[in-house]
Amino acid sequence: VGSRLSELIGAVLVTTPQDIALLDARRGAEMFKNVNIPVLGIIQNMSVFVCPNCGHSHSIFGSDGARRLSLELGTDLLGDVPLDVRIRESCDLGSPMALSAPDNMIVSFCYVL
Repeated sequence: VGSRLSELIGAVLVTTPQDIALLDARRGAEMFKNVNIPVLGIIQNMSVFVCPNCGHSHSIFGSDGARRLSLELGTDLLGDVPLDVRIRESCDLGSPMALSAPDNMIVSFCYVL
């Protein structure tokens, strides 16, 4: 069985807002730069915790770290993914919320307007 190699056209960095995670993401961006692979954008995971009882958002891991890094690197912030048990539960069922509940307020966090 033969295989085809696809050309890598870019990388998407995923990080949390914490300073230590941002250091790793910055190192990753530098590594990709060294091998001439452009960073297409950054996704901030666990951007906020959304309380399932009241819906209030808490920035327990800090805030806007990926946004600041994207500005520093001159790339786009592609989205913020909140820390929410409903996202994990729907993904475990094989039905990500973006598909099963696209109008849910939680899904709106995942897109940059």
